[in-house]
Amino acid sequence: MATSDPIADMLTRIRNASRVRKARVNVKRSKICVGLANVLKDEGYIAGFDTIEDTNQGEIRVDLKYGDRGESVIQQVQRVSKPGRRVYRGYQELPRVLDGLGISVVSTSLGVLSDRQCRQRKVGGELLCEVW
Repeated sequence: MATSDPIADMLTRIRNASRVRKARVNVKRSKICVGLANVLKDEGYIAGFDTIEDTNQGEIRVDLKYGDRGESVIQQVQRVSKPGRRVYRGYQELPRVLDGLGISVVSTSLGVLSDRQCRQRKVGGELLCEVW
């Protein structure tokens, strides 16, 4: 079954899997989902990910990360830009999630980046989601 919003599907699967303390979760693979997983890995919200090749689209196996006491590192994931309402921001207008404790994920002309990387490279784009 084709989904109209693969990013929302990925974020929902990660959110649901972390709530029931799963070690890993599989999501459908797309370029933007691989970029999103790469940003989450670089920022320390997931332990890692692997791409799984099959005859169809392929999948991404996301290894979730938990703290010492078993609490999830990802407290909340919120989709900002949706298919019905796209949200674009310049690098100066990117929100600081929880005063820098969280991240915003932005799709730019340089690829999918975190808000910190966007400010450093002075590039804006579509605000995909916020994670904390």
